[in-house]
Amino acid sequence: MVPGPGLPASLALCGPRARAAAAAAAARDLRAPERAAPGTLLLLLAYLAYLALGTGVFWVLEGPAARDSSARFQRDKWALLRNFTCLDGPALDSLIRGIIQAYQSGDIVLGNTTSMGRWEFVGSFFFSVSTITTIGYGNLSPRTMAARLFCIFFALVGIPLNLVVLNRLGHLMQQGMHRCARRLGGTWQDPAKARWLVGSSTLLSGLLFFLLLPPLLFCHMEGWSYVESFYFAFITLSTVGFGDYVIGMDPSRRYPLWYKNTVSLWILFGMAWLALIIKLILSLLETPGRSYSYHHSSKENFKAQSWRQSPDGEAEPSSPQPGCSPEEPMGIIQHPEPSTQVQCSGEGN
Repeated sequence: MVPGPGLPASLALCGPRARAAAAAAAARDLRAPERAAPGTLLLLLAYLAYLALGTGVFWVLEGPAARDSSARFQRDKWALLRNFTCLDGPALDSLIRGIIQAYQSGDIVLGNTTSMGRWEFVGSFFFSVSTITTIGYGNLSPRTMAARLFCIFFALVGIPLNLVVLNRLGHLMQQGMHRCARRLGGTWQDPAKARWLVGSSTLLSGLLFFLLLPPLLFCHMEGWSYVESFYFAFITLSTVGFGDYVIGMDPSRRYPLWYKNTVSLWILFGMAWLALIIKLILSLLETPGRSYSYHHSSKENFKAQSWRQSPDGEAEPSSPQPGCSPEEPMGIIQHPEPSTQVQCSGEGN
């Protein structure tokens, strides 16, 4: 028999019902992009609406504060010029620009402190961590051309390496969750309750060790409030990294050597935990694609089965398609892509 247009040649080996089922599956797969287009458009509209919401809220909340800060600075500047007549406007502006440039370079002109050691060993290590984790606080950047070129290649290799490490750590955490869930499920004879308990424990323990307890350390070492420290912790672990709060930047404080190294380890494991939580959230928001596969071990133990998708998304065994011989191995593979492969051995109708 000659297969119809758009169907694989292997369908000629199957019966009419199998060929009809395969043709229907191919038609569904061809219509899949048409069904996905409206969903993608709605997702983009929701994305733009969320950005518009953030834009409006930040504009309303931060706009007046920024204008007040600018006006206050101008008042202080003109008050200084009136009190110190030996200064003129251009000279004061030049001094302000020099102070800003010195701060960006890591130099401090307050008191007798001239440098915070940003480019010493500990500071360089923390900069390397913030680079490959893509946090990028923005408070420190290379000044020499050689360091800038090296930073490009360092980030080019370090960012994928960091993603691999985070993925491995997250996978180990997920394996630990599944292992605990299996043990508790076997003990309680209630796998659903065990999964819920393990997932909740992972979320709460991560919140405790990575978001609730570290701010206490920052309060003590940096002199921030708890809300400021919690804000820094979340902005850091989410790799947003605004740079308005950065550890080790107060020249009036002395920081121990272990401080930045400990924070670097906290960043690594905290990002892995947060990536795991985000992955779980995405798995709830996204609609998983269909994927079916079938195979059996040997001819002797063969039982003709195929796989279909149940309403809850799980694969369930069903009876074989009529027209295909159950005496030889059979393979049916369906994927979301617009292709259908059916192979049946034996005589067709």
